[in-house]
Amino acid sequence: MVSTMFPLTLTGARSARAGKTLVGPVDLTLGGQGVTVVIGPNGAGKTSFLRMLHGAARLSSGRIDWACPTPEAQQKQGFVFQRPVMLRRSVLENIIYPLRIKGVSRTEATRRAHEWAERVGLGDMLGRAAPVLSGGEQQKLALARALISSPELLFLDEPCAALDGRAMIDIEKILTDARAGGTRLIMSTHDMGQARRLADEVIFLVHGQALEHAPAAQFFQSPATAQGRAFLNGDIIA
Repeated sequence: MVSTMFPLTLTGARSARAGKTLVGPVDLTLGGQGVTVVIGPNGAGKTSFLRMLHGAARLSSGRIDWACPTPEAQQKQGFVFQRPVMLRRSVLENIIYPLRIKGVSRTEATRRAHEWAERVGLGDMLGRAAPVLSGGEQQKLALARALISSPELLFLDEPCAALDGRAMIDIEKILTDARAGGTRLIMSTHDMGQARRLADEVIFLVHGQALEHAPAAQFFQSPATAQGRAFLNGDIIA
């Protein structure tokens, strides 16, 4: 997939709520391939940063410029939350929902939903009520629902938080396959093992500031900042 959305350029981008800056100002440019993993201590602003990029959080100042018009870019991206939002319907109805609202026929949407359910390991659960699924199953469902529309970009906020090892392996396989298929991934995680496994590049946030933006191998081998070194050592960053 050749992206028409990137490069994505942030110039003094800042998001605030009730007079408090949540993230920014941030200046950086993101290319159109691979996996960007956003890391940092608790309260660093990782979720706010993703929401700002996605347009779910208001930009208080600065600029976020896509390579295409912003409304077009927003139509080509998806967002998977830490706690999946499930429709109170069957697994099948959840997966086909984004296609149906885009006007895809029920027959075609159902065919594609069966394919995606198999790909994420939910092929035998299409008739089950989504809210009764386990945490890992709900996250797989959320990914199927997000990826069925073939987004150019997918944001993921802590997609494996509170999942067991088996579920994490399954989710990472889905993400690796999505990346191989050309979907651009920007995700946050608190799990440094996962970050090392998945990241092509790293954005390191502290107090809403992007202190480092570097290739993953470079960051994990030799962080450029004292805060980055302390974070990788497991030290508390005040």
